[in-house]
Amino acid sequence: MADTVPAIEEATARESHEQEAHATAETHAGTEHHATPMLLGVAPPVAVVSAAMLVLIAIAVWKGAHKMLTGGLDAKIAEIKSQLSEAKALRAEAEALRKEYADKIANAEKDAASMLQHARQEADAIVAKAEADTAALIARREKMAEDRIGAAERSAVSELRNQAAAAAAAAAKGLIASNYSADADRRLVDQSIGAL
Repeated sequence: MADTVPAIEEATARESHEQEAHATAETHAGTEHHATPMLLGVAPPVAVVSAAMLVLIAIAVWKGAHKMLTGGLDAKIAEIKSQLSEAKALRAEAEALRKEYADKIANAEKDAASMLQHARQEADAIVAKAEADTAALIARREKMAEDRIGAAERSAVSELRNQAAAAAAAAAKGLIASNYSADADRRLVDQSIGAL
């Protein structure tokens, strides 16, 4: 059995080799052989195209096409360089403007803080002045009220004294008139003169 496996494999390999050889023979037999075209019977088309390209390149070099190409490229390079330098200048200007506005914003914030501080100080000063003015006004009003009360008291006391003096004088007059007569007056005058 071990001898049969290699023999089967060998037979299979021979059959596939024969089929390939037969297919190759059929392929060669079915194709026709064509002659390659020649320009004027001298050169193949590849050589003609190559020669035409060399002639075209030689004419372009002779007429200065390479100078036009390099001149165009140089002009484009110069234009790009000028655009780059302009872009750099614009960027520098934009950076300067950004810095300027950042400084302005910082200064505005400082000014706003300063104004706020100044306003607070002024408000505190106004409140302190208002408190002082109010205290002074209250003190003046109290003084004026005390003065008015004192004046009213003095006026009332004076009026009461006047009324009391008038009442006392009237009462004394009445008592004197009722208790003293002309004889009592003479005795009193005599006593006074005698005491002197």
